[in-house]
Amino acid sequence: MGINSQEAIKKLKALMDHVDQPLKKSFQNLHQGFLMETLERFLKAREYDVSKAHKMLVDCLKWRVENEIDKILRKPIFPADVYRAVRDSQLVGLSGYSKEGLPVFAIGVGLSTLDKANVNDYVQSHIQINEYRDRVVLPSASKKYGRSITTCVKILDMTGLKLSALGNVKLLTILSTIDDLNYPERTTAYYIVNAPYVFSSCWKVVKPLLHERTKRKIQVLPGCGRDELLKIMDYSSLPHFCKRESSLSSSRASGHQGSQNCYSLDQPFHQQLYNYIKQQSLMTEAVEPIRKGSFHVNLQVPVSKSKGAAKTIESELRKYGSGLSDTLIELEIM
Repeated sequence: MGINSQEAIKKLKALMDHVDQPLKKSFQNLHQGFLMETLERFLKAREYDVSKAHKMLVDCLKWRVENEIDKILRKPIFPADVYRAVRDSQLVGLSGYSKEGLPVFAIGVGLSTLDKANVNDYVQSHIQINEYRDRVVLPSASKKYGRSITTCVKILDMTGLKLSALGNVKLLTILSTIDDLNYPERTTAYYIVNAPYVFSSCWKVVKPLLHERTKRKIQVLPGCGRDELLKIMDYSSLPHFCKRESSLSSSRASGHQGSQNCYSLDQPFHQQLYNYIKQQSLMTEAVEPIRKGSFHVNLQVPVSKSKGAAKTIESELRKYGSGLSDTLIELEIM
């Protein structure tokens, strides 16, 4: 940190000392003891403009309080078969750690159908993974490696990507907006692997929805990206889809990797996450009954983004012709 950044952090800290008590309590849960690092993340997100960073952080805390985000790890997704459906169609997992100790999250973009549950369930799951990462995974990594670790690496697998995935752009925009506004600068790099031919068309739709600071962190690697990724992590931390010579079809990929599939509910990360939420809910239920049902988060996606994405999707789909009608129907609800 330079002198200017240190001064900005000092000013932002002074402003945060005067927020209302409910926000201050949520702020403690947000930074998990990594106060200076958290202040710097929000400052980075607003190019070290203290006033803008302060507004962003306060808005984030208001969002957390209004939507009870601090309690979200006490609220399992009910019933159990719905949770399994979410996990089977929203593919994400922790495959290991980089050589610097950063958690490595794998995301199956191409094979995530996002069609087995409702939007609220997917949003709840996404936020729970974010919160578990911030409250459990990152503090544990910091303790293990003996230094502050407050960011992660994400590897995006495009295996099985189809143009029909563009029909999920509204949900993906919601999730992206949640991350941009409330979990800024948590990811140091995004590596895209196993990109098929249609990736270029999908990228034209998604790219405008991303913040500039996010775009700068994205790298598209050749093939499964194994050789490049081995420069920053050991082989054991590579996701299963980066350990093969070439991209496989969805059926072969899931069957071939078996228990090594980091998306599986049987993997340690998901077992630990599931058990953690279950234990937290039982502890809470002893004090007050837990309302079973969908978790609702009040967050609006900018209309301009949705409309712009819809136009780009339609333009790209017309180049291919086939499957056009079904996906255009999806656009009508955006």
